[in-house]
Amino acid sequence: MQQPFSRIPVVWIIVVAAVAAGVGLWLGQRQFAPAPASTHAATLYPQPRVLSEFTLLRSDGSPYTQADLSGEWTLMFFGFTHCPDVCPTTLATFAQIERALAGETSPPPVSFAFVSVDPERDTPAIVGEYARYFSPEIVALTGEPAALARFTRELGIVYMKSPLQGSDYTIDHSAAIVLIDPQGRLRGQFQAPHDANRIVADLERLAASG
Repeated sequence: MQQPFSRIPVVWIIVVAAVAAGVGLWLGQRQFAPAPASTHAATLYPQPRVLSEFTLLRSDGSPYTQADLSGEWTLMFFGFTHCPDVCPTTLATFAQIERALAGETSPPPVSFAFVSVDPERDTPAIVGEYARYFSPEIVALTGEPAALARFTRELGIVYMKSPLQGSDYTIDHSAAIVLIDPQGRLRGQFQAPHDANRIVADLERLAASG
């Protein structure tokens, strides 16, 4: 008579074979996949993400689109001009990164963008004046509410209007700097608190690795 436990070895053989196949696939992927660049501050996505077409507004009212992301690494931050702390601190960090890169012999091409998610108060002109206070090189942007909602959702940025006393309000928003590569793809994020030197080091590593 067949013993009730005679089927157990067969089950274990199947399990071991499945595990071995999985390990083999993992090793094969590690062998043939390009090694990611080592970063100190950036959180990189496993694969760059292609962005959908979008249209924002520059400070002069002209459109800013997917084509404007081509050819440079883009550091993009989302906030609003009435922000009391993280927004001015981050734009000051942008200015520090800009100065640090200017001192390099062959710096990677980097652009900076500040996007207001408070179009009710922040007209394109107001956002432009605010960004220029920190650096004239920061591209100031805003957009229609629906366009901002679609764009931020795709980048993993969240924000919400929160009422204050009276009729005033503030905007609660993500504090991350979004990293977009020269092909216009979402590459990762720099989480707060931001360190200019560490971000510069990461940009140089990423540019060198392609």
